[in-house]
Amino acid sequence: MVAGSPEGAGVGRTPFLTVAEVAERIRVSKMTVYRLLHSGRLPAVRFGRSFRVQPAAVDELIESARYEAG
Repeated sequence: MVAGSPEGAGVGRTPFLTVAEVAERIRVSKMTVYRLLHSGRLPAVRFGRSFRVQPAAVDELIESARYEAG
């Protein structure tokens, strides 16, 4: 484990992502991320006026949005 990293966090992985990081990761605007948060489709933790999202929640959102043609 890397010195100073929180328990359970892998190397290079943070326990929470910002709205901007989520938007960049799924290539949408920050406003789209805020809409997902407010609709309840993307769970988050709120600290003051800031939202933080667990990377696993983003992965689940991506999986739930998969579309199979045919």
